[in-house]
Amino acid sequence: MLLSVNIFVSLDGVMQGPGAPGEDRSGGFDRGGWLVPHVSAHVTEVVEGWFREAGAFLFGRTSFGLLGGHWSQVTDPDDLIASRLNTLPKYVASSTLTDEEAGWSPATVLRGDLVGEIRRLKELPGKELQVHGSWRLTQTLHRAGLVDVYRLLQYPVVVGAGKRLFADGATPATFAAVAEESRVLPGGVVSLTLRPAGLGALPAGAYTVDEGRSATVLS
Repeated sequence: MLLSVNIFVSLDGVMQGPGAPGEDRSGGFDRGGWLVPHVSAHVTEVVEGWFREAGAFLFGRTSFGLLGGHWSQVTDPDDLIASRLNTLPKYVASSTLTDEEAGWSPATVLRGDLVGEIRRLKELPGKELQVHGSWRLTQTLHRAGLVDVYRLLQYPVVVGAGKRLFADGATPATFAAVAEESRVLPGGVVSLTLRPAGLGALPAGAYTVDEGRSATVLS
């Protein structure tokens, strides 16, 4: 399975608590709900497109609890997102969650060698193994080079605090945009699809002057 990370993010890279003021107050975060004023039919169309590609889901414990608390109550049979989340296999990365506590079925708790477990899941046939939210898990996947594609909806908001998708100390990486899947939506939300193009080192260069003309030189 291809592993995709699907994230709502602000202009300053924050992904914490987009959906409600009390969604995730860890670290004293008090700016939740910043996404909601920018929701539109265009945004919903993009997100439903993400979920159409899902074959299974991978969550950290916190996001599993938050998303399960909401979407398990959505019983509208025409809600594509709810139907996928409530019926497809879910895997939860946690060393403390018990099988009994993982009540949003069908769910399997991943313990022990997390990177090894996820590598094995990726070898399974089927559609995408999707990550939604799950900040700490996303950092682990990025460092291990396990992410095949990032899908971002970037909102025209500076949150100014909170968990960032790529925080200070993140492993350097470069990406290639998938042009046919990237666009600016009405209202200013940017939909980006990015594929990793290099992990661990950043190509660099410099501007110089060559015969009176500004030019670039790659190192």
